[in-house]
Amino acid sequence: MKPAKKSKSLEPVSFSITSAPKSLKNDLAGRQRRYLISMIIRTLCFLLTVALPSPYRWFALAGAMVLPYIAVVIANAGRETILPGANILRKEPRGIE
Repeated sequence: MKPAKKSKSLEPVSFSITSAPKSLKNDLAGRQRRYLISMIIRTLCFLLTVALPSPYRWFALAGAMVLPYIAVVIANAGRETILPGANILRKEPRGIE
C-alpha cells in the first residue's frame, strides 16, 4: 500500500492586504479634515477682505469665492471605484464569437 498524499487544497490560503484601501471611517475623517481646513482658509480670506487695502482685498475676495468649489472637489476625491492597475481599456474588441 502506498502512503496517503497530503492534499494541497486543505492548506490555508493567505491573502495580501497591502493593496487594501483605507477604512471608510479613516477615509471620511481625512476628507472632513481637508474640507475644514479649506473652509478655515476661506474664512481668513473674508476677514482679509475687510482688513486689507483696496488692491489686495480683491485677491482675498476672489480666494473666498473660489475656495468652496475647490474644497468640495478635494473633499469628494476619495474612495475611488477604479482600482489602480485595473485594465480599463481592453485591447481586444468585444464581439460575437
